Amino acid sequence: MSFKDELIAVLAKETKLSTDDVAQVLSVPPDPKLGDFAFPCFKVAAMLKMSPKDAADRLNQEMKKPEWISSTAVVGPYLNFYVDKIKLAESVLNEISLKKEKYGLAEEGTKETIMVEFFHANTHKGVHIGHLRNISLGSALCNVLEASGYKVIRVNYQGDIGPHVAKCIWAYKKYQDELEVPKINRGIWLGKLYARGSQEIKGDAAAEEEIREITRKMYEHNDPEIEELWKKTRQWCLDDFDIFYKKFGLKYDRLYYESEAEIPGKKVMAELLEKGVAEKSDGAIIVNLEKYGLNIYVAITGKGYPTYQGKDMGLAEIKQKEYKFDRSVHVVGSEQELFFKQVFKTYELNNSPMFEKAYHLSYGLVNLPEGKMSSRLGTMILYEDLVVKMLEHVSKEIVERHPDLSSEEIESRAEKIAFGALKYSMQSKENQRRMTFDWKHALDLHGDTGPYIQYAHARASSILRKAKFDNKKSSDVDFSKLDSAVEKKILMQLGKFSEVVEEAAEKYKPYLIAHFVLNLSQQFNEFYHAEQVLSEDKALQTARLLLVDSVRQVLANGLKLLGIAAPDEM
Repeated sequence: MSFKDELIAVLAKETKLSTDDVAQVLSVPPDPKLGDFAFPCFKVAAMLKMSPKDAADRLNQEMKKPEWISSTAVVGPYLNFYVDKIKLAESVLNEISLKKEKYGLAEEGTKETIMVEFFHANTHKGVHIGHLRNISLGSALCNVLEASGYKVIRVNYQGDIGPHVAKCIWAYKKYQDELEVPKINRGIWLGKLYARGSQEIKGDAAAEEEIREITRKMYEHNDPEIEELWKKTRQWCLDDFDIFYKKFGLKYDRLYYESEAEIPGKKVMAELLEKGVAEKSDGAIIVNLEKYGLNIYVAITGKGYPTYQGKDMGLAEIKQKEYKFDRSVHVVGSEQELFFKQVFKTYELNNSPMFEKAYHLSYGLVNLPEGKMSSRLGTMILYEDLVVKMLEHVSKEIVERHPDLSSEEIESRAEKIAFGALKYSMQSKENQRRMTFDWKHALDLHGDTGPYIQYAHARASSILRKAKFDNKKSSDVDFSKLDSAVEKKILMQLGKFSEVVEEAAEKYKPYLIAHFVLNLSQQFNEFYHAEQVLSEDKALQTARLLLVDSVRQVLANGLKLLGIAAPDEM
């Protein structure tokens, strides 16, 4: 139990308030001189029928304070608490030394089971930087949920059938005599072919009719040539995705596809038609949600094809047959908010258990400095192109700093830094905020970036190597040596890690972890420039080395939750 949790429990007992009521108002003063925790006594005053200041005075006199509280002060209606520096250092640093990579994390699998669906890149289209926010947010959320004690089922739902695939196949058939299919990155090549085809069919009624015919044949599976082309090109894309998953450090328990949700979706919509939830309209099956402010949507087209909503009904059935889960989180951009409101309302009208389980984790779109992207118009920055550019830039920087490194080491460091920069930039903003991605800024070693945090970890590792620090031999530590303001600030930050992990999990906000490691890195750099770690005072050196090692460990733990490497050298 953290100092904050213990203080909440004590205050709840002393004031007769609930722990939730105390937790909501207990805060950290903006100025450390005012204390480490501040408790407003307005509710206590109302219960005791006295002024808030008098209530604070009375609580201060009568409450049994934890032994780690060194002093208290009544400031107007607030009762402020000061944490004993020695007990703080001893408690936090010993716990980190004991738990190491498990510090701040709950026991696995002790809570509910949550299915997290994320990524959603369509086959036959290129993976672009917009997908990177989805996959970075989704994978970090899975890590954070597991770290908070939940069992997580990672799934991916991808569009592998429909007009966009037909458009790509049409372009493939049209240009195949003039094109040479590459031996690698064939999915990426198809994405570029899709963009070319999208541009060239504009205003071409005959081409659009040909694409509609290909779409029909795909859904009906009655044309051997189209079926073979669909399966072959689909596999090219899936092969590329497998490489991408490995590079990005991802794993999935199940990969779902639109093509397999088609028939179950039709079945569910037929049942909804019988129940009166859905209705026929000009040969199509629709769901009228106008009285709920959610418009009308087509679930099955007049030609018998399920739409995205219709397929999602089928997907829900497949998921529930295959897995037992308590919650289902869909990580999808904010432009699909109406879609999910319609789907979830249909779950409710169908009395589906999914209504109580489903949640749309919405996030803001990613723009370039030049503006909005479009895969159809070919204005996307493809993942592969972006990564190559970033790796070249980072590798050049590494060679300039370390000309004697082997090519293997340069490649290893470059990948850690480039992927760290990408992931952190996609995770560090509040979920709903739109973001503009600037790859050069993302690689900056200064400011709010992944490499800045990685560099703080590398600097801590360097100090420990230079001192030949062995945590196993540092049990006799004089914690009173850690008495500077910046050291206490770091200790308070380290002590909050488990609290931040839990909050990030409960609120589905991995960016709280990103903010935490950024703040810790900034505090560590302040400490590094203000205090001398290596000292003739061996007791002081041992205490500070233990502090440095604890910072290194907690940065590594936090970065791991974000899926980011914590390099020992940059």
